Formats: sequence, structure tokens, C-alpha cells
Amino acid sequence: MDIYALIGLFIAFAAVLTGNALEGGQLASLIDGPALIIVLGGTLGAVILQTPMQRFLRACALSKWVILPPAGDTGHDIERLSAWSKIARREGLLGLENLLDTLDDPFQRKGLELVIDGVEPATVRRLMETESNTRIDGDLAAAQVFKSMGGYAPTIGILGAVIGLIQVMGNLADPDQLGQGIATAFVATIYGVGFANLVFLPVADRLRSLILRAANADDLFIEGLIAIAEGEHPRGVEIRLRGIAATG
Repeated sequence: MDIYALIGLFIAFAAVLTGNALEGGQLASLIDGPALIIVLGGTLGAVILQTPMQRFLRACALSKWVILPPAGDTGHDIERLSAWSKIARREGLLGLENLLDTLDDPFQRKGLELVIDGVEPATVRRLMETESNTRIDGDLAAAQVFKSMGGYAPTIGILGAVIGLIQVMGNLADPDQLGQGIATAFVATIYGVGFANLVFLPVADRLRSLILRAANADDLFIEGLIAIAEGEHPRGVEIRLRGIAATG
């Protein structure tokens, strides 16, 4: 679990609520069910309308990365690939066959299978890079869904405020209710701007950084496989991969 992300989310909402309290506002004044329904429901509906279902479902699946990011350890990957190169140099590429059962990642398993089968390094690179790029592009498009939500939410919030003001104008005969009614109407604007800038846009950018980190991990793995397929010395493999990790 990424505690760092939770801390950021807590600070953002705590700052808003604390500022409201210091200004003499009440927490109850920021709670409005209809406004919440308008903002979240309207934003969700607009995004569903614009987004293909497959991409929307992928965005939902990626959202957990904000709190539970995919495991990634560049140092461990380099050590593992260096160990594989030692096995290949000592026993040949077929000596790597026993390692297939230890891989849970389908991408890595496929790459190792290609190397074991003796596929030309250039072909291995092309196939693996194509698969990696396809997945990364799809994930980046899915992360864009949250950026779209960040764009829609403030406008939907204004729509909610206008709807609330319409109801207020219908009660002009009761002046005592006007102040409270207007305050309640603008809660929708707070929800729209708040969710956009405290949740949707930060989530989109965080997912993008995690996806690019995964892309760098793929590149490192591919380079390691190619070095093994080309029979590079284990020490050379390690130096090569550490150089890639340093620039990534």
C-alpha cells in the first residue's frame, strides 16, 4: 500500500475542511446529497458517453494503482537477468527452460519462451516492444479518462449551482430561506472544483507516472533478454542494464 498517496489525499481534504472551519463555516454546510449526485453522476455519465467501454473498464482497474501500485524493483530485475545470463552461458539457452514456471508475468514469460526457442534477437525485440507499446498506450489512454473527469466536474458543478439557484428563485416570497438556499446551491460548485483538482486530475497524473515506470521496466527486461540471446557476458549484461536503469 502506498501510504504516501494516502497522506497527500488526507492533506488536501484536511486543508479545505480546516480552512472552512477557520472561516467559521460548519461541516454540515458542505454536505449536500443532491449536489453530490449531480456532480458525480453527471461527470460519470459524460465520461461513459465519450469513452469506449473497454477503455473505461481498464481505467477502473487501474484506479487501484493509486493506493496499490504494481511492484517494481529495478535492482532485483537486473540481478535476476544477470543470473539468467550466467545460466545461459553455462548451460545454453535451453538451460533457462526451468525458469518459466517461476514467472507469473505473461509478458516476461512470453519473452523468455521466445529466447529459449532460439528466435532471432531482432525478432524478439520487435515482438516484445510491440506488445509492450500496445499495452502502455492502452493504459495511458485509460488514465486519460480521469483527466477527462477532471475537465467535466467543474462544469457540472456550475450546472448544479444553476439548478439550485433556480429553486431559490422560486422561493423569493420567503426571504429567510434565500441565504441558506444560495449557499447550498454553490456547494455543487465546490464539489465540482474540489473533486477535479483534489482527486481526478492528481489521479490521472499519478497513473501516468506509474504507467511510464512500467514502460521503463519493460524496456529494461527486453534489453536483458536481447543481451542473453546474443550471448553477452553476464558482467556486460549487468553493466548494460544498470546503464539503462540510470538513464530511465
